[in-house]
Amino acid sequence: MGDILNITFFVGLFAATLRLATPLIFGTIGELFIEKSGVLNLGIEGNMLLGALVGFVTVRVTGNLWLGVLAAGLAGSLMNIILAFFAVTLGVSQHVTGLGITFLSTGLAMFSYRHVIGSPSIPPTIEPFDVVHVPFLAKIPYIGEIFFQQYALVYIAIGIAGLSAFVLYKTPWGLRIRTVGENPAAADTVGVNVSRVRYRTLVWGGFLIGVGGAFLSLAQFNMFIFGLVSGRGWICLALVIFGGYRAGRCLIGALLFGMIDALQLRLQGLGFDIPYQFFLLLPYLITLIALILVARKAIYPAAFLEPYRREE
Repeated sequence: MGDILNITFFVGLFAATLRLATPLIFGTIGELFIEKSGVLNLGIEGNMLLGALVGFVTVRVTGNLWLGVLAAGLAGSLMNIILAFFAVTLGVSQHVTGLGITFLSTGLAMFSYRHVIGSPSIPPTIEPFDVVHVPFLAKIPYIGEIFFQQYALVYIAIGIAGLSAFVLYKTPWGLRIRTVGENPAAADTVGVNVSRVRYRTLVWGGFLIGVGGAFLSLAQFNMFIFGLVSGRGWICLALVIFGGYRAGRCLIGALLFGMIDALQLRLQGLGFDIPYQFFLLLPYLITLIALILVARKAIYPAAFLEPYRREE
């Protein structure tokens, strides 16, 4: 117990919280934009996996980490364009289409990996992102190690979460997204192209989701394996509801999950006489409990899951 109740333990815990929460922040904010426009994206799990693979392969070929991030984001956008065609243009079931995208993305990732990488006994690695030490601030005792010695993508994720709150509630684009999600007919009557707004949010959301996947293979790890995402996409779906469709609350939810994940990793390292499977289960169990407690109180967009056609 003495190993837990010391400042070094908590500094490491909080620093790891930011890193482990980063892919969730990207995925949750991306999903938030999509659902605010009235569309459900159940393809998020597969999109994150495909983004992780595309980013990894791009870096192996080019050696440029930021090009890998861009490629991963574009892969997520491309898959969401397919989702948009079926869910927005054709108006078919968003549940079925989203799950189909997850299966398609997962299968495509597995096929592409076998085709490009092969089946090596030891997964190949890349040189991952370096930790960025913010000048002067990184030297602040404890605080510097937690907040100012992180990957660049950690800072970008937190910045995007803050900017998203402004975009959704303080800009014309955000107003159009929220109006389309609440009352697409009313938006149409004032000249808003409902399909275009939903396509754009799906493309932008897919980009963020793909980047979230790339963080796993390019920063948190330096390799790609098929269990890399491990349900984080589904957690992002839960965090949107947990956050009450508010960017700030979604950020807090992602940080809470990241803290629980970081805690279970450290508790395993302390040698508690508890099966390790319990520690692996802990973050998902707590997320499920939290979701049960808040799901009934969640206020979904009024036109959520409803396709819109002007002639109807």
